[in-house]
Amino acid sequence: MKVTFLGTGTSQGVPVIGCECPVCKSLDFRDKRTRSSIFIQVEELNVVVDTGPDFRMQMLQNQVKKLDAVLFTHEHKDHTAGLDDIRPFNFKQKKDMPVYGRKQVLEQISAEFAYVFSQKKYPGVPQVNRIEIDERPFKIDGVEIVPLPVWHYKLPVLGFRIKDFAYITDANSIPEETFEKLKGVKVLVLNALQKTPHISHFTLEEAVEVARRVKAENTYFTHISHKLGEHAEIDESLENGISLAYDGLVLNLD
Repeated sequence: MKVTFLGTGTSQGVPVIGCECPVCKSLDFRDKRTRSSIFIQVEELNVVVDTGPDFRMQMLQNQVKKLDAVLFTHEHKDHTAGLDDIRPFNFKQKKDMPVYGRKQVLEQISAEFAYVFSQKKYPGVPQVNRIEIDERPFKIDGVEIVPLPVWHYKLPVLGFRIKDFAYITDANSIPEETFEKLKGVKVLVLNALQKTPHISHFTLEEAVEVARRVKAENTYFTHISHKLGEHAEIDESLENGISLAYDGLVLNLD
């Protein structure tokens, strides 16, 4: 199993347009963050979690040649806006792209990309197969995926667990039932937006507390704002087993 961090930034990305802060002006490549997404290769299955506005460049930069499915965590634009760019995979693989999401996520996508689902389709539009999921485990090509319900303020969001790997983004609250589903994970990915309180995201301190409770062998923070601080400084301050993720980071898991 191989996991590639395609993007680790928050909704505006880093650097932020027009910002002159030290993080946005940093020359460290780890401080250049596109919108959050991951690419998971497990057995023969290749899946992407979320197709944000940077999806096209993320596919090119990471030389993704095959994509079997898309999992959506929730319906916000920074996680869905790049859906149109699945078209090259349609052309190359000669089949519709399965996209998995809650009912409200699929409804939102259907509205925003109405031309994709029109009865009279314009030639060359994305070919998409919408597959509704809920909180029950499901399988794609024999690989079990366990949804992890969390809260993004008052918005329900799904994280996902595959084997001993778990991915949670855009959350500020994790129900007890989800903590039960996280038992035994070896690698946890969790959002950590900034140091100061936020209405819908974990702060760095809150994310560390969750990491301590889950007790994964390794925890990586993602969905990071320029307000968190420079990568090198923050990463150095974290305890053993907890790190900041960055765009292009690759994890090879047993």
